Amino acid sequence: MTDEWPLKRLMTEVVGSGTKSAEDMTRTQAAEAMRRIFRGDPDPTTLGAFWLANRWKHNTAEELAAFTDEMCERTEYATPDADPVDCGANYDGKGRTAILGAAAGVVAAGAGTPVVVHSGDRVPTQKQDAYKHVLDELDVATELTPRDSADMVDETGVGFYYQPAFNPAVADLFDRRDQMGVRTFVNTVETLANPAGASVHLGSFYHLAFAKKVVETFEQTEFHDLDRVIMFQGMEGYDDIRPGYTKVADWSADGDFEDYEIETATYGMDFEEADLQVDDVAADSARLTEAVVAGDRTDHWHDAVALNAAFRIYAGGDADSLDAGLDAARAAISDGSAAAVLDDLRAF
Repeated sequence: MTDEWPLKRLMTEVVGSGTKSAEDMTRTQAAEAMRRIFRGDPDPTTLGAFWLANRWKHNTAEELAAFTDEMCERTEYATPDADPVDCGANYDGKGRTAILGAAAGVVAAGAGTPVVVHSGDRVPTQKQDAYKHVLDELDVATELTPRDSADMVDETGVGFYYQPAFNPAVADLFDRRDQMGVRTFVNTVETLANPAGASVHLGSFYHLAFAKKVVETFEQTEFHDLDRVIMFQGMEGYDDIRPGYTKVADWSADGDFEDYEIETATYGMDFEEADLQVDDVAADSARLTEAVVAGDRTDHWHDAVALNAAFRIYAGGDADSLDAGLDAARAAISDGSAAAVLDDLRAF
C-alpha cells in the first residue's frame, strides 16, 4: 500500500480550503490520514490544522468509517462468551449531571442483559468524569487487561474496558488532543471501538442527523458487523437519556431505520434535567448507584436509572418493548438481583 497523501497535501488540496469550498476525502485518503496520525508522522501544527479543518467541514460517514477501521486494526479485542450491549458514551465525560449508566448497566445485568462500558481517564477536551471514575468510586477494578474485562462480563454481567489497555493507539494521542482545545473526530471514533465485539451498540446524540451518521458509519466499516444500533438524546453527550421530550433512533441490520419521540414521563421519568444535577459527578453518581441498586431510593433517581436500564434491556433484545424492559429493570432492583451484580463487580 503506497501512501500518497500526507496531511499537509490533504489540507492544501482537499479539506483545508475553507468551510464552504473544502471537499470530502475519499475512503483511501481518510484511511491514510489516520495511519499517518497513528504513526506520529504529521508535524503538530499540521495535525492541529487538519483536525480543525475536519471539524469545520463535518466528516462524512465514509471518512468516519475509514478512521474507525484503522483504529480497530490497532485495538486489542477480547470477546466474552456473553454478547453484551456496548455502551459508547463520550470519553471526555460529564460535568453537571450524574452518570446514570453505571447504575443502569448493573440493573440491566441484574435483569439478565449483559452490558459493557468503556472509557479512558480524563480524556480531552473536557477531561471530566466518565465511567472509569464512577467505578473507581465504587471500588470496582478498572485498570484491567482486555482479557480481564471480558472475564468480568462473563462473571458479573457488566464489563469495563479501559482505553489505554485495549486502544493504546488512540490513548497515545492524548497530548496532541489536549493541545487542541476543542473536540475532534477522534472523540467520535473512539466511542465506536466496541472492545467486546458486541452485536448491539447503544449511544446518544444531540441531533438526529448525528445518529444517522453513526449508523451509516457502522454500515460502512469493514471491521464491525452489528445487528442493532439504538441511540437517544442524552445529557451532556452521554448515554443517559434526557428527561422530557426525547428522540430515539433504532437501526437493525436488515436496513430498517426508525426514529420516534417519547415522553419520558410516560415511563416514570417525570422531572427536569436540572433535577439530575450533582455537585461531584463521580462521587455522587457512585453514591446514587449504591442507593438505587440496593432499593434504598424510590424517588426520581430510581426512576431515571430504571428507564436507562430499560433501554439497555430493550436494546439487547431481552424485552420486546420499553415497557417490558422497565418492568424487568424494576424487578431486578426490588428482588435484589441488581445489588448482587454490584457485589460481584466489587469482588472481581
